[in-house]
Amino acid sequence: MRVGSTFTSSAGVVEITSVQPVDPSEIGDDDAARAGFSSAAAVLSKLRKNDDQVFRIGLRWVGPDPRIALREDAELSEDDVADLTTRLDRLDAHSTHGPWTRAVLEMISRRPAVVSTELAAELGRPRADFKLDVRKLKKLGLTHSLEVGYELSPRGRALLERWDQPPAEQGSGG
Repeated sequence: MRVGSTFTSSAGVVEITSVQPVDPSEIGDDDAARAGFSSAAAVLSKLRKNDDQVFRIGLRWVGPDPRIALREDAELSEDDVADLTTRLDRLDAHSTHGPWTRAVLEMISRRPAVVSTELAAELGRPRADFKLDVRKLKKLGLTHSLEVGYELSPRGRALLERWDQPPAEQGSGG
């Protein structure tokens, strides 16, 4: 955690504005409320019971999750298709379990809103590893998470449709 760094959360893009050591005994109910807890006791119950230092981290909402706009963009140019294909090929090439991107996209297309445990089992993969792979697709705007499971985004559906077109048709509409 470094001051000035950002990360994407379910709330959008968040910036780390401060990182300060804090004595757990100095955590009050106001601190707890700002962190979403009901009381200081509730915060303290969540801390590890060891000698690790405790930090108070300041956060600031920067803006909406850019993946939302990206996943809604289904107007794929030839360059978009080529770029996504290159990125997915790179993920496949660096995978320890072989090519997986197209298989996962097609499975999510066939089986939206299916719990990740079932999808991972269908591919013979550990659930945690499968979910990590789906997050990589989400970062490219190709999928999004549902309350249970996933579905292809409009961008993901458009990419699969483009891949399924005969080469002569791919140039039209992009």
